[in-house]
Amino acid sequence: MAGKDKGRILLAMTGYSPRPWYDLLSKERTVVTQPDGSADPTIHYAVAWKQKPNLLSKLPNLRAIFSVGAGVDHILSDPTLPDVPIVRVVADNLTKQMTDYVLWRVLDHYRRGLTYRAQQKRKVWREAPPAGDISVGIMGFGELGRAAAKVLTACGFTVRGWSRTKQSFDGVETFAGEAGLKPFLNGTDILVVLLPLTPQTTGIVNYRLLRQLRRKNGLGGAVMINAGRGRLQKDADILRALDDETLIETSLDVFEVEPLPRTSPLWNHPRVFVTPHAAAMSDPAHLVPLMLAQMDAFERGEPLKNLVDRKAGY
Repeated sequence: MAGKDKGRILLAMTGYSPRPWYDLLSKERTVVTQPDGSADPTIHYAVAWKQKPNLLSKLPNLRAIFSVGAGVDHILSDPTLPDVPIVRVVADNLTKQMTDYVLWRVLDHYRRGLTYRAQQKRKVWREAPPAGDISVGIMGFGELGRAAAKVLTACGFTVRGWSRTKQSFDGVETFAGEAGLKPFLNGTDILVVLLPLTPQTTGIVNYRLLRQLRRKNGLGGAVMINAGRGRLQKDADILRALDDETLIETSLDVFEVEPLPRTSPLWNHPRVFVTPHAAAMSDPAHLVPLMLAQMDAFERGEPLKNLVDRKAGY
């Protein structure tokens, strides 16, 4: 029977329905949603999303943890996490979804989508010309950031990238570290945030940072798009920046508290576009085969790919 000669997989999930993951993983391996006691020796792998604290800490034969989402802060937030490799998601369909989202929101702001939708409600017939030569700055220049940059440059946008360490990318001016942040922001009209959430990046998208964006442009002000993690930003600071026109518009897929509370003024703000953390959604049909292939390769003696650097937090 499938998986009987291999260690079991623990589905360590909250906030996700484990059923589709269970159905696909169990075609090849034995899968459980609870260990047989805190020190279950039969568990070799965990597939995790916001696992319960202490759930993984005492499993003596745990070999690796596979993240269901692109981010891993939901795993690393457990202080009892055992010292085993953590594998992050790198999948073509997730990358394409995020790239599509970024391109959609950049183009919508550039072509005055919010303005036209507001005019339509008032039955106003008035042209709002495109903004002209606009610089898009991608904050977080990893796999997703580079994929978005490739598409945006192909569309003719001037693209800039900022990351913790210096990187090179054809057609993109790149900046790095604390020293590079201000010049990166000062030349950016539309800021796209794709950073991982770490202790260093928590709350980084605040009013002081937003004030450093370029505002003298064809858009009439700066724009911010956050499709990274919600706790990268300060929701109150975004509202403040909108109120004094530090930001002219914003698109937010993530928030400090999710789901976004019904009382949040972001829901009804005329210059805010809200999506429900849907920029790139984990699809078990795409991700499970990648996880199983990694497990099989690891058991053949091959190294795991896309490992998380715990010190860096991603």
